[in-house]
Amino acid sequence: MRVLTSNQKKNSRRSKEDRVFDLINVILVAIITVMVIYPLYFIVIASISDPNMIYAGKVWLWPKEITFEGYERIFRDNKIWIGYKNSIIYTFVGTIVNVSFTLMAAYALSRKDLYGRNIIMVFFLFTMFFSGGLIPTYLVVKNLGLLNTMWALILPKAVAVWNVIVARTYFQTTIPDELLEAAKIDGCTNAKFFWKIVLPLSKPIVAVMVLFYAVGHWNSYFDALIYLNNENLYPLQLILRNILIQNESAAQMVRDVSSYAAQQRVAELIKYGVIIVASVPLLIVYPFVQKYFVKGVMIGGVKG
Repeated sequence: MRVLTSNQKKNSRRSKEDRVFDLINVILVAIITVMVIYPLYFIVIASISDPNMIYAGKVWLWPKEITFEGYERIFRDNKIWIGYKNSIIYTFVGTIVNVSFTLMAAYALSRKDLYGRNIIMVFFLFTMFFSGGLIPTYLVVKNLGLLNTMWALILPKAVAVWNVIVARTYFQTTIPDELLEAAKIDGCTNAKFFWKIVLPLSKPIVAVMVLFYAVGHWNSYFDALIYLNNENLYPLQLILRNILIQNESAAQMVRDVSSYAAQQRVAELIKYGVIIVASVPLLIVYPFVQKYFVKGVMIGGVKG
């Protein structure tokens, strides 16, 4: 007599409609996955393929006539390395400032004994819907003497209100009031409680804030476009923008190429290659913070 396993029994009880529904879901998820992944994959294979093959429509699944000339020219260009250095500095310093201010503000607003915390939260929320605008913000940055400095890209956006709300919700649902009361009995101050107890218990939300802010700084170019005039201070994304839109940097990389057709060919390789070079750091970091990212978003964004 044949004995069915629990999985086989479960599958045998499933109706035909359930199996059709599951099949449709699998097909839809597969289609969406291809739509998301294929453009990224195409950029990778296009960066090492002959542009003539791309124009002819022959590159769609595998690279054709592989060449690394674009990457060679990218890594020989000093502006790329300067942009890399600037982006790393802006991302590192900016993330520290952002996360520090956000967590301190979120923890203070999560405390029930903070007088007027609801009024303070209203002022925070007001900035999500109304802002001073680009010109007033530029004048403030200029009057503070921040133009052509790193701080023009960091201080005006030191705190994101949405991240404060997420972190505050996390603190409210994760840090019990009894823990604070017990710490006070042992003579713990508010500052020591925050640094010694709250932060070690908040690694998931800290990782989420680091990821949010770091990605924002790494991908940002508009603030640099507005506040920076010195090319030696340009972040990598602004250099990438100039290559993709204005062809400024790309034109400088292909000056040694004689014919116009060859210049256009190499310029296309450089465009695709720079996109890959600019994306690699985030792709390397993300797997290490993914588990904290998922946990922190679920706890900070769903509960409460």
